[in-house]
Amino acid sequence: MRADGKRVRGASPMYTVASYFMTKRYDAQNMIEVDIPMEKMGEYIREKRKEGKEVSYLGLVIAAYLRLCAEFPLLNRFIVNKRCYARKEFTVGMVVLKQGEIDGTMNKIHLELEDDVFTVQKKLNEYIEENRAAGDTNATDKVISTLLGIPGILSVGVGLLRAMDHFGLLPQSIIDASPFHTSFVVSNLASIQTNHIYHHCYQFGTTSVIITLGVPKEIPQRHGSNITFVRSLPLGIVMDERICSGSYFALASQRLKEYLKNPQLLEGEPTFPVVREWAKPGEYEKLRAKRRYKQAVKKIKLKGLSPEEERAEKAKAKRERNAAIKAARAIAKEARRNKKK
Repeated sequence: MRADGKRVRGASPMYTVASYFMTKRYDAQNMIEVDIPMEKMGEYIREKRKEGKEVSYLGLVIAAYLRLCAEFPLLNRFIVNKRCYARKEFTVGMVVLKQGEIDGTMNKIHLELEDDVFTVQKKLNEYIEENRAAGDTNATDKVISTLLGIPGILSVGVGLLRAMDHFGLLPQSIIDASPFHTSFVVSNLASIQTNHIYHHCYQFGTTSVIITLGVPKEIPQRHGSNITFVRSLPLGIVMDERICSGSYFALASQRLKEYLKNPQLLEGEPTFPVVREWAKPGEYEKLRAKRRYKQAVKKIKLKGLSPEEERAEKAKAKRERNAAIKAARAIAKEARRNKKK
């Protein structure tokens, strides 16, 4: 059983069979360009800036796709070894250029399906700040440095990782460090004055969707006998067609446009029930408690506290984790009790 996903047993037979014919992710990738009018997004960004709240175009795109996956959960599936899985987390892979360098680093941002646009922007800013520093700034950099630092280990190491991933044996620690195991990858090519591209889906890992943002452009639109030019943000989207049907993708694409044309919809938690198709009652709550504890310990280590203060902070975080796990077990117990009635 994979650490990052749960096998989907009720997937459409048509798409189950398709993974046997299209065994590689790049065999099954479809591409589309989506042009989003920028007027409403620009107005929203300026309005929030007056309120003292920072929101960027990139933040809006990530928040919109996150809300989209909360509404269309099949978008967070992936295919490995001809099997369909529902992903147990939502992560975004993104390249960040290091200060004073033309090369960048790629890691991932961990988000919750209930996060709104302001939480997404905050996490995005923290991610960029953490990864812009010179040197090995994240787990991905450290793994790559290890593979490159020992002569002859690169081919063997990568081959082993591929085999382990194929059979679902990669430990969670490696998945956490891998930018190829994400809900989607986003690349803001407009930041380097480049047009959007159709980026291939990686065969290694589990990423099923990749989105690139390009330099804004003018799109002609007809209004009766008049033609006007609308400034638009082009998105190049590449997706693995095996995770869901074309009609499902089409509905999701229309909804993505709605979110970006009306960014107010991205404020606050979703107004609809968020469905996690992989989770039994209490299962997500338990996983979230463990994940938050891990993140808390990481932040505590960066605070530069004395040994006594660090132990006290970790003990507090552990108590909070245990309390959350206890609550998750109560949810699971209540669900079992109701099922028996």
